[in-house]
Amino acid sequence: MGVLSRRGVLGAMAGLTGLGLVGCGRSGTAGPGGRPVRFAWWGNDYLNRQTQAVIDLFTSRHPDIPVAPEPGEWGSYWDKLATMTAANDAPDVINMDQKYIAEYGERGALMNLREAAGLELSTIDEQALAAGSYTDQLFGISTGQNAYTVVANPRLFADAGLDLPDDETWTWDDYREAATKIGKDSGGKIIGTAYGINEAYLIIWLRQRGEQLYTADGGLGYRPETLIDFFAELYGLMDAGAGPAAERYVEEADASLEQSAFGTNRAAMTWYWTNQLGSLEGTSGSDLVQLRPPSRTGRAADNGLYYKPSMFWSLSARTERRDQAITFLNFLINDPDAAKTLLVDRGAPINRATRPAVEQALRPVDLESLRFLDGLAGEIKDAPPVPPVGSSDVQNVLKRYVSDVFFTRLSPEQAADQFTTEVQGMLDAG
Repeated sequence: MGVLSRRGVLGAMAGLTGLGLVGCGRSGTAGPGGRPVRFAWWGNDYLNRQTQAVIDLFTSRHPDIPVAPEPGEWGSYWDKLATMTAANDAPDVINMDQKYIAEYGERGALMNLREAAGLELSTIDEQALAAGSYTDQLFGISTGQNAYTVVANPRLFADAGLDLPDDETWTWDDYREAATKIGKDSGGKIIGTAYGINEAYLIIWLRQRGEQLYTADGGLGYRPETLIDFFAELYGLMDAGAGPAAERYVEEADASLEQSAFGTNRAAMTWYWTNQLGSLEGTSGSDLVQLRPPSRTGRAADNGLYYKPSMFWSLSARTERRDQAITFLNFLINDPDAAKTLLVDRGAPINRATRPAVEQALRPVDLESLRFLDGLAGEIKDAPPVPPVGSSDVQNVLKRYVSDVFFTRLSPEQAADQFTTEVQGMLDAG
């Protein structure tokens, strides 16, 4: 028998729920409060230590509510969570990603936090709450927000005799010309720009044209010709020598930050989330600058940027420790000392009540990133619709078609048509 896919496991959830099957739950060190609140998240060693520190802080104040940590790694986290959820054995407090909010929420696996008695939401940014909502129910509280931006290495610009671009006026032509000059002047030793291809990159491209990747009712929200232009523009960047050739693109897509061209000072620009500036500077050993994306018009207000939740805290709809789980979640999102412990590694604060405590504890580089994010507020008008059920693998599909265009296995027209057909099929299958 083959391994059941994550989607297949999720599909089994409805049947388990309908039959009323209840898992026996997991045992843990109960302590004085009975069975512990199970708390699952993904992260690296640094995030694991940070998260354990906030657990310790909580239990020092609430010795009657023990918390059982269940850390994981991104690659295996979702298959494990899907299996546990299908078996009615989900953790009580769940680290959730926007890709899966709709899938888990629609299938009844997540609590509607609007109905979580005692959970204080009055000081949390409404746009951040909307990002965790689906079908008018709140399934996740954002851990913090980010924006997807260009990061530049000023030293490599200076080596090419270029000033850093004015990110309030630069266009895609300016972006391509600067990247091409850097690549050619270095004889190919320096990449002008890494592509940074993901859903956010595509969403920004579409929003600059008044379109969206997804519609509010769960469909696709772009015109075919816009997607053709997207693939053609990327191929043009590669063909001009502004970014890596096809083979190197594939290598970069799989490289860790420590091995990447930008992380090793061999690329002048890349695309990253704002909260990762500190990691980028620490890895590269260089002073870096964040820039707004280029626009079609040369106006910052038209650059398509949006605030994206880094991730979410959610609660299992079938938790047997509802009150205790709500108390812990309330601590995570509203306690100033918890905010000072978690800082901005999971995104910029979305709670105005805890933000001052976070700012006082930040390193200069993280405070710089936070100020940059603040400066975007006047340009960001709205947020894209929440990704619908069936869309969780679209990012990998997009990268595959970009690769096909780079290797000339498909034309931009063919890639756009096949991408749309494949993604529509994923959404229809749900």
